[in-house]
Amino acid sequence: MSGFVDEAQLNVRGGDGGAGCVSFRREGPVVYGGPNGGDGGDGGAVWLIADHNVASLVAFRDHPHRRGEDGVSGMGKDLHGRRGRNLEVKVPEGTIVRDLYSGEILADLRTHGVRWEAIPGGQGGRGNARFLTNKRRAPKFAEQGEHGPERWLKLELKLMADVALVGYPNAGKSTFISSVSAAKPKIANYPFTTLEPHLGVVRIDADTEFVIADIPGLIEGASEGRGLGIQFLRHIERARVLCILADLVSMEGVAPETQVEVLLQELQAYRPELLDRPRLIVGTKLDSVEPQTKGAWDALGRRSMSSVTGVGVREVLGELAVLVQEARNVPVVDDTEITIRPEPEGTRIEKVGDNEFRLHGRSVERAVALSDVNSPDALNYIDDRLSGLGVPRLLARAGAKEGATIHIKEFSFEYTPEIG
Repeated sequence: MSGFVDEAQLNVRGGDGGAGCVSFRREGPVVYGGPNGGDGGDGGAVWLIADHNVASLVAFRDHPHRRGEDGVSGMGKDLHGRRGRNLEVKVPEGTIVRDLYSGEILADLRTHGVRWEAIPGGQGGRGNARFLTNKRRAPKFAEQGEHGPERWLKLELKLMADVALVGYPNAGKSTFISSVSAAKPKIANYPFTTLEPHLGVVRIDADTEFVIADIPGLIEGASEGRGLGIQFLRHIERARVLCILADLVSMEGVAPETQVEVLLQELQAYRPELLDRPRLIVGTKLDSVEPQTKGAWDALGRRSMSSVTGVGVREVLGELAVLVQEARNVPVVDDTEITIRPEPEGTRIEKVGDNEFRLHGRSVERAVALSDVNSPDALNYIDDRLSGLGVPRLLARAGAKEGATIHIKEFSFEYTPEIG
């Protein structure tokens, strides 16, 4: 059984760009016939798309890698290579995407159809026709395709529900949701029988329906990780209404009102704003409760029910329906600020030895990604391109001396300071 998976790691990689082509027309009067090498196609990107038909993140548990299609290399006669197809990866609604290493939130795919580009494809290389200038009449080099970038992401699923059932383990949440919807969670008389959330749709009449989430039981210290802890607390965050279920015949002997106090404290410790949500407090297992316990509960003005006999269930659903309808008119505020920071485009210098440096950055790496770096034309182009990017000045500021060895990817050269 695959089960419900609400956390997963995902490795995304863009497709490689196709290489540019070195080609010349075969015309006698023109030098080399003139360049006509086409450009390589860009690699395909990887997109994440929220889809209400996807229930969990189980598809990524054993197969975490997703990659865009490679671009096709250019050809002669100015024929450009085809762009690689984008890969569209479907995830459940309510998926939060984080950087695996920094934990930074990158995207919030909360509703059906929302799209986010997880990684772009590598840029295709330019063919030699692109390097034709008045001084360079027969360029014998082209650009290599850029390797697709790669990154690791962490996916977290926050269920989207109208009502979240919150209670101690074995408080009757699963019995309740199974009695009012088609959801069939595991039910037994021992703690933590529910090890994964369940969603159920409740239809009261033709115009009234809402979604209930059966959240695994919480105990004191859940906000600090005890029991199933924070693993499932996050599923409560997006529920419009909270239904707090107190076990009137607790096997552990915890008084119903104490259960309520502890549950509210844990919600507050996890996210204080959860206590601002509409909530209904209900006592469960009314069919088995002692008269004294029921009398004390009723004195507090609390509602009670028995999911086994059905007593009080309709009244509870009616109250929840009213709260849900009111809450739907006031969208749940998620104060998480989503900031997508683009990759820096600048050049970074790393000192790797005595008078030896390595340059990092997309622009400088593209400047040397040529098919033939040994041709005079190519070397002149690299020199002009690096100068245009301000590399000599950056090296001088970094302390590079004449004769320093400079590395850019696999390309290396000796540094000569600018004169003047």
